[in-house]
Amino acid sequence: MTQDDPTQTRPRVLSGMRPTGALHLGHYHGALKNWLRLQATHDCFFFVADWHALTTAQPQDRAHLERHVYDMVIDWLAAGIDPAQTTLFIQSRMPEHAELFTLLAMSTPLSWLERIPSFKDQAGKSPDSTSYGLLGYPLLQAADILIYKAAAVPVGEDQAAHVEVTREVARRFNHLYGQGQPLLTEPQTLLTETARIAGLDGRKMSKSYGNAIAMRDAPEVTAEKIRTMPTDPQRARRGDPGEPQRCPVWPLHELYSDDATLEWAAQGCRSAGIGCLDCKQPLIQGIQRQQAEWRERADTYLANPKQVHWIVEVGTERARAVARKTLREVRAAMGLSY
Repeated sequence: MTQDDPTQTRPRVLSGMRPTGALHLGHYHGALKNWLRLQATHDCFFFVADWHALTTAQPQDRAHLERHVYDMVIDWLAAGIDPAQTTLFIQSRMPEHAELFTLLAMSTPLSWLERIPSFKDQAGKSPDSTSYGLLGYPLLQAADILIYKAAAVPVGEDQAAHVEVTREVARRFNHLYGQGQPLLTEPQTLLTETARIAGLDGRKMSKSYGNAIAMRDAPEVTAEKIRTMPTDPQRARRGDPGEPQRCPVWPLHELYSDDATLEWAAQGCRSAGIGCLDCKQPLIQGIQRQQAEWRERADTYLANPKQVHWIVEVGTERARAVARKTLREVRAAMGLSY
């Protein structure tokens, strides 16, 4: 960052995503839309959490990890994340994270990590295959945050506990090594409204369920997925009335349709005045319009992959400058500045 960089006066936030390949509508409405708002008001550090992905990745996933990393970055850029306003980087390109993780491990009680619900659940299911990486996941996550002295971490309520662990780790480190100075910043939880997007079968949209609409699906693919979605199970025939609140299609309508369309669809459904395919058509068009914008932006980067690599390279070096400064301070406080 330059001396005149206006983001230096903004509160810093940090967030990351594990690379699972191309993103879907759930990723956009659940996280990326919030990132877009934050980049206008905060100094944003957004990173690809590829080390975190390894804690649960299968061998076949690891073979495609690099492609998944850059597919995801392209989706970020296609959604409107601006590398001129944000710092985009890859976790595994930052050995500083691993060093801070190691140093924090010297003062973090084991019991703090063992009590994390995700670890307890996994250990209970398969204790012999539970890795140290999974146990240490929350501490590495804390290192990701603390090394940039992020003032806040945007999360939904279900993830607030992870930020609280980070605060405890920072507090303990400062008590042991800070000599009255808060060397590591205790981040605030920035609770954000995270939409739970229904998938094609009514469950939460997820690749693992096979019920997702990708951000860059082709128009005909999106149309076919929506047309074959199940509707109100009590509306067995075209002439039967239905109830929108029972229909898996309705939550998507609420995201993509204007008030007039919502009223038309609800009234038509309840009176059996329209068929399910009629109801779905404006939704298909609404999603396709947004996808067209994303594909247009993505095509620019797909045609010039070196540009994407350069954006990540610049962001990684920018992040490294911040991370190294924090690490020097931590090492000095622990007597390792020789």
